[in-house]
Amino acid sequence: MPALASHRKPRTRGRTTPAVGLTTVALASVTLLSTQSATAAPAEPKPSIEEVQKKVDALYRQAGTATQQYNKAKAASAEQRSKVDALLEAAAKRADKLNETRRELGSYAAAQYRGGSIAPTATFFLADDPQSYFDQDQLMARMTSRQQKAVADFRTQQKEAAAKRAEATKSLETLTASQASLRTSKQQVQTKLTEARTLLSQLTAEEKARLAELERKKEAEAERKADELARQQAEKEKAAADEAPKTNTGSGTGTGTGTGSDSGYSSKAEKVLAFARAQIGKPYVWGATGPSSYDCSGLTQAAWKAAGVDLPRTTWDQVKVGTRVSTANLRPGDLVFFYDDISHVGIYKGGGMMIHAPKPGANVREESIYYMPIYGSVRPS
Repeated sequence: MPALASHRKPRTRGRTTPAVGLTTVALASVTLLSTQSATAAPAEPKPSIEEVQKKVDALYRQAGTATQQYNKAKAASAEQRSKVDALLEAAAKRADKLNETRRELGSYAAAQYRGGSIAPTATFFLADDPQSYFDQDQLMARMTSRQQKAVADFRTQQKEAAAKRAEATKSLETLTASQASLRTSKQQVQTKLTEARTLLSQLTAEEKARLAELERKKEAEAERKADELARQQAEKEKAAADEAPKTNTGSGTGTGTGTGSDSGYSSKAEKVLAFARAQIGKPYVWGATGPSSYDCSGLTQAAWKAAGVDLPRTTWDQVKVGTRVSTANLRPGDLVFFYDDISHVGIYKGGGMMIHAPKPGANVREESIYYMPIYGSVRPS
């Protein structure tokens, strides 16, 4: 008997569709990640140590400029505060005089009232605004000469008091602007210093060592130039000393022109340098004028004050005081200014060296004047 055909459907051994789907998703993910990796911007290369050095130097220089702006704003604010205080005091005195005159006028009105009537003159005396009566000639004619003088004084004092109040108000506005500039400059200094510290903190120990080596090379080159300047100045002094006997006839008729001036400056310079040397080792602090810390112009100002000379607060103003001198003709005590924006200053001590308050994180020290680009030099008078 023939076998009957089976009408059952063949059994499905497994479902393959999900596996295929997962594989497809995985491949798509890999493709997407690969595409993203290919299109992503390459990471910025790490700056070289030389670039870091330049960046840090630039930030410290910018902080120095902002420090001078802060010093300028602080000095202006202090000056304006003194002016405002004086104006307010003057306005108060004017108001007192005005009130005294008003009381005097009131006494005249009271006398008329006690006499039994309020005359137009008394109405004038008691008015809140006597100004409206000032042009009434017939009223002034009824007053005694003493009363007329009191009215004239009142008018004058009223105008002066108003003028002082207006001047004080304007000065207060200027003071507010100076204080705003002070806050802005302070924030700029702090921002630049934070950037510099952050940049330095990201260096590895090896990178810091390389940076220190670059600094040593920079200092060595600056000292080499200082030595050369010292040699040239020594030769110049020797030549001048050798020439002196030839020009001195010994007759005693010489005028001695310039001798007193030179000795006077040398005496002051000695006091300046003695003060500056005593500050060596004290920290640089921006905006500081001593006695425990200094910024660059704070040190030069304090040193010259010790010699009896008052210098302005900022480098920008100090460079305008005295006589400009060339680098080749520098003498101890002269002020040497640096950078195109005149944001730093030091005191020349001779031999191509200076004493200065360098930058945040450093102390007052001796250093070659060639460590920074020289702007120019001044001999304070």
